[in-house]
Amino acid sequence: MLHIEARQISKSYGEVAAVQAISFAIEPGQIFALLGPNGAGKSSLIRMLVGLTRPDSGAILIRQQEQVVQQLPQRSYGYLPEDRGLYQDRTVRQNLSYIGALRGLDKSQLAAEIDRWCTRLDLLDKLDDNLSKLSKGNQQKVQLISCLLHKPALLILDEPFSGLDPVNQENLLVILTELRDAGTTVLLSAHQMALVERLADQMLLLNKGQQLAQGSLAAIRRQLSPEQWFAVSFAQPIRADMVQALSTVAEFKVLSDSAFQLRLAQGASVSQLLQQLGSAGELSDFSRIEPSLHQLYLTAVAQHNAENARQPHTKGAAA
Repeated sequence: MLHIEARQISKSYGEVAAVQAISFAIEPGQIFALLGPNGAGKSSLIRMLVGLTRPDSGAILIRQQEQVVQQLPQRSYGYLPEDRGLYQDRTVRQNLSYIGALRGLDKSQLAAEIDRWCTRLDLLDKLDDNLSKLSKGNQQKVQLISCLLHKPALLILDEPFSGLDPVNQENLLVILTELRDAGTTVLLSAHQMALVERLADQMLLLNKGQQLAQGSLAAIRRQLSPEQWFAVSFAQPIRADMVQALSTVAEFKVLSDSAFQLRLAQGASVSQLLQQLGSAGELSDFSRIEPSLHQLYLTAVAQHNAENARQPHTKGAAA
């Protein structure tokens, strides 16, 4: 099993600061998502993890079992890069057989794994078609299979949902969950926030090479949206001024004569809010309003861009 830790790693390309003092840890059997807009630094981080580039400063520590190694062992991981690299003038079978052989699989192992994954991803009837004849989605599925043939301990996927229709995106989500549950570690970069929200155990949100937030979805919400909003409905109509008078309510929005959205006042507890609401009228519904990962992502990136615009320009960021 692999444990990966990045400690204050930075990477620049000329005047472009692609990654700036980023730290994180990926535990075995975990799905870890790198999130951020184009140019946030996600691909630069991945390239350093797989050894294609080296950090300018900081360190990447990789422990396999109890041994510390300098870089990921070649056969321990499968890597789906941002720039795809299979052979368009070769068949699906030829592409997968070649890559499987490079990963050390013998002919019988290869045949079994190719059959298993092509069955799972509905590609059996395409095995002897040249890759160039396949749709973008089917080419993506071949790329994914090429990463899975050798049963890697670590799966690194840069935009794995790209080109897939909703049915195949859902199928991939199920596959990645099954792999995680079987002990495979998954590191992915993706823009599909709704899928990531359902999939990832831990996340790292980046913008312009800098860390905005890190942790589970609950931790990300606490970091990026500390204010607590609630949806409240009363059994009977209630005057807005009665809600406004509650000391536990910092702000409210009127939805109807009996429904409101409330922001909890600083220093007040949820139990205190419930007690005051109950004294104002009979409650029929009370629930926390949780912002989606998509909402958090857009707000955090916009705020960070605005903050950067107010600061003196130093180095840029990309990749």
